[in-house]
Amino acid sequence: MKRTPMTLRGAERLRAELKKLKSTDRPNVIKAIAEARAHGDLSENAEYHAARDQQSFIEGRINDIENRLGNCEVIDVTTLTASGRVVFGSTVELEGQEGGAAVRYQLVGDDEADIKQGLLSVSSPIARALIGRSEGDVVDVATPGGTRSYEIVSVRYV
Repeated sequence: MKRTPMTLRGAERLRAELKKLKSTDRPNVIKAIAEARAHGDLSENAEYHAARDQQSFIEGRINDIENRLGNCEVIDVTTLTASGRVVFGSTVELEGQEGGAAVRYQLVGDDEADIKQGLLSVSSPIARALIGRSEGDVVDVATPGGTRSYEIVSVRYV
């Protein structure tokens, strides 16, 4: 099976969520199911059905996180050699050639991507264009609105 890349920070977030689900959320929903059962007739008990739905969601999320962690290759960005090249996990500052504002992205795995937080999926068009490039390079990226050019201002490994 193909191993997917993940940053150390992303793996730690998933482990923290998994721990919370197993140690807090799962026992709480089991308790809620037991309380709802005590109310009697289960066929018309909305609390029971809601608790069972919540339990199903929690168990599915636990399974999903365990699979993601089991199939990932965790890469510690801080141990990468500072060669100035854009690689998985590096933080890149870009400046648009057409007068756009400077933006900063960290290239992360697909599961970690969140553009609002500046976490850009390594499989996105911009990231694919940046991989292997160095500081000072100008990169052309094909977007739905046309080709855009960006200059790589800095590359950091944090």
